Amino acid sequence: MRLSIFVGCLVVAAIAVNFGIIPSGAGGSNIVWVVLLALVLSAPLSYVLLRKQRDEMSEQIVSSVDRAKARLEANRTREDSVTQQ
Repeated sequence: MRLSIFVGCLVVAAIAVNFGIIPSGAGGSNIVWVVLLALVLSAPLSYVLLRKQRDEMSEQIVSSVDRAKARLEANRTREDSVTQQ
């Protein structure tokens, strides 16, 4: 999804530079200018547009970390009960 947002911004930036809406880069740096402009445009868009997906992934990661911690704690207490006997 992030890549498609970047490609969309790259196309929009290239069209805007081609038609003179946005100034072109100095000398032969036009391609670099368009790519950097697309990066600058796509970063905040991705942050806003992909917030829901990022939050869902974060919840999944937190739940898997919690399960892993619970398993480690269960294993640790099981080992403690074996060694204390």
